[in-house]
Amino acid sequence: MRFISERRLDDGVREREFTLDEVPGLLWTPPSASGPTPLILQGHPGDLRRMYPRLAARARHAAAAGYASATLELPGAGDRPRSAAAEQARADLRRAIQAGEPVADEIVERLVLPLVDQAVPEWRATLDALLALPDIDGPVGYAGGVIAIGVRLAVVEPRISAAVLFAGSYVPRVMFEEARQVTVPLLVLLQWDDEGNDRQLALDLFDAFGSAEKTLHANMGGHTGVPRHEGDDGNRFFARHLSRPTPSA
Repeated sequence: MRFISERRLDDGVREREFTLDEVPGLLWTPPSASGPTPLILQGHPGDLRRMYPRLAARARHAAAAGYASATLELPGAGDRPRSAAAEQARADLRRAIQAGEPVADEIVERLVLPLVDQAVPEWRATLDALLALPDIDGPVGYAGGVIAIGVRLAVVEPRISAAVLFAGSYVPRVMFEEARQVTVPLLVLLQWDDEGNDRQLALDLFDAFGSAEKTLHANMGGHTGVPRHEGDDGNRFFARHLSRPTPSA
């Protein structure tokens, strides 16, 4: 991991830009941490420049509660190389939505499965590097989307103790078997009127999750209309599940 810039935001949060194996990312840490802090991996749909205002706001909110946050640029987003197959699948998805047609499973599989297969190992390698830093420690949470990436990470990454998943993107139905293997506590956020989301698929996915503790928050409004109070609810959720065990006397 190579840090290439550092600055303090106006609330004192330390923001560092890094690259790992040519993948760009950002790390935010609280301004007055007394020791290594728990970490939240902040997921997003891609293009760090476009998503930065929302990601930074989420990270600063988490920092106020004592959490570090980190995020990565997704494959094919920002300045990363494009995939012709992914671009074609994305065009097919847009065409189906604009025509008011059902989105075929094969389109979703062509778009999402290669993304998940490439992104999840990158997230895991980044987690290795982050947890080696002196100011970062476990437990680890995941928050955000792409929800299929969160599902895969929750299954294969034992260091993730809890997840807040944003139900705002398509999930291949072949991944529902993976959803049944998820056991960490979940808080799932669903925008009821999300113009680009298959509501029934999101509800079916929630039903498929194997976690003994899973909660669904459904709010009225479109894709970007998540209420501000959900940030507080997410922090309270992580406070319950990312707290370190108290050392025995």
